[in-house]
Amino acid sequence: MEPNLQSDWVARSLRSVWHPCTQMQHHAPGDHHVPLIPVKHGRGAWLYDHEGRRYLDAISSWWVNLFGHANPRINAALKEQLDSLEHAMLAGFTHEPVIELSERLAALTGHQLGHAFYASDGASAVEIALKMSFHAWRNLGQSQKQEFVCLKGSYHGETIGALAVTDVALFKDAYGPLLRATQTVMSPDARQAAEGETAQDVARRAAADVERLFRERGDKIAAIIIEPLVQCATGMAMHDPLYLQLVRALCDQHSVHLILDEIAVGCGRTGTFFACEQAGIWPDFLCLSKGISGGYLPLSLVLSRDEIYQAFYSADVTRGFLHSHSYTGNPLACRAALATLDIFEQDNVLEANKLRAARLSKALEPLANHERIRNARNRGMIWAFDAIDAGPTFSRRYFAEATRQELLLRPIGPTIYLMPPYILDDEEIDGLAARTLSVFEATIAGA
Repeated sequence: MEPNLQSDWVARSLRSVWHPCTQMQHHAPGDHHVPLIPVKHGRGAWLYDHEGRRYLDAISSWWVNLFGHANPRINAALKEQLDSLEHAMLAGFTHEPVIELSERLAALTGHQLGHAFYASDGASAVEIALKMSFHAWRNLGQSQKQEFVCLKGSYHGETIGALAVTDVALFKDAYGPLLRATQTVMSPDARQAAEGETAQDVARRAAADVERLFRERGDKIAAIIIEPLVQCATGMAMHDPLYLQLVRALCDQHSVHLILDEIAVGCGRTGTFFACEQAGIWPDFLCLSKGISGGYLPLSLVLSRDEIYQAFYSADVTRGFLHSHSYTGNPLACRAALATLDIFEQDNVLEANKLRAARLSKALEPLANHERIRNARNRGMIWAFDAIDAGPTFSRRYFAEATRQELLLRPIGPTIYLMPPYILDDEEIDGLAARTLSVFEATIAGA
C-alpha cells in the first residue's frame, strides 16, 4: 500500500477544498479535532477509505442515498442513458426521461399535483416555489400578497430566498441584512407538550397561532412553508399529521398558498412516499430533492396544482414563469430518479421498510431508555434522541468517535439522529443500534 496515501488526500483537500457546513479550523490538529475522511469507494450501506476502513452511512450521506452506494440497478440505468443523451436544454426542447419522470410523479399524487418544474438542489426548489407563489398571486390581480410564513426552527435552504424562510440562527443570523422579512409562527414540535398534553394538542396550539396570523395579515400573505411531519435541521422536531390538516384548511379559508418542503422527508423517509399523505392533504406546491435521484445526481423539482399553472398560462410573456437553470431536467438525473422509482415499485420498499423500522426501533431501545437521553422519537425511517447535558462540542466529539467505530453519524447539536438507506439487513441493523449506543457512551464519558 502506498505510504501516507490517506493523509496525503486529507492534506490536498484541506489545501484546495472549502467544505460545506464546516468551520474549517476544526479540521486542524488539536483538541476536539474533527476528522476528514477521504472516501475511495462505496458499496451498499458502506463507504470505504483509502486504507480499507469502512463506515456505515447511517445518515444516507446527508439524507440523499436511498438504496445504497453503487446500486447495480441505478448504475445500469445511468450507463444506458449515457449512450443516448447526457444533456439538452429544456427550453424549446424536451426528452423522454424528464417526461416520464414528470408523469410518474404526478400519478403518485393522484394527479392532484403536476407540471413539474426542475432545478438541481433543494434550496433552488424552495426559491422556485416562493417565486411561483408570489407571481401567481400577481397574475391573479393580488400583487399585495408578498409575505411568507415559516415555522419556528424551520430550515429550507441557504440561498437568499430560502434562507429568509429559515429560522435556524446558526445559518441565518450572519446574513440578516440581505434577507426579506418573514413571519414566523409556533412550531408544532411534539416535544413542547405540557404535562397532560398530547402531540395533537400541540398541533392545535400551533395551528391556532397560524390562524391568528392569517386573520391579521392573510390579505398580505402569499404562502406558508412547512416541512411536513419532521423539521429536520432543527433537530428532527416531529409533529402530528393533524397540524397539516388544520393548516391546509386555514390556507383554503384565507387564500394562502401551502408550500410543503418534502426535500428531506419525501421519498419514503416518513413511511409514506410523500409525508403529506399521512395527513390526507395535498399542498399547492410540493418541493422534492435529495432522495428522488437515489443519492446519485443533483436533482430537485416543484410540483404544483393546475390552478397555479393556469395562472401563468397566457399569450403575454411577462405572465410566464421565466425562471431557469442551465441543467434543468438533466436526462441523467431524471434517469436516476426513474430507476429509483422502479426500485420502490419492484421491491415493495415502503412495506419492507416497516419491518426494518420495527427491528431498528427494538434494537435502539437501550439508547432510548438511557439515563442521559430524552425525547426518543421515530417517524418511518427517521430516529432521533436528545442528549442531556451534551455540551457545546458534543456533535463534533460524537462524529469523531463514530468514525472510530465504523459509523457515519453526525448529530445536530445535542440530537443524535439516524436516517439510514433502505437496504440494511438484520446484521447491519443490529450493529448500527449497538454502535450508536457505544459511541454515545464513549462520547459522554470523554466529555
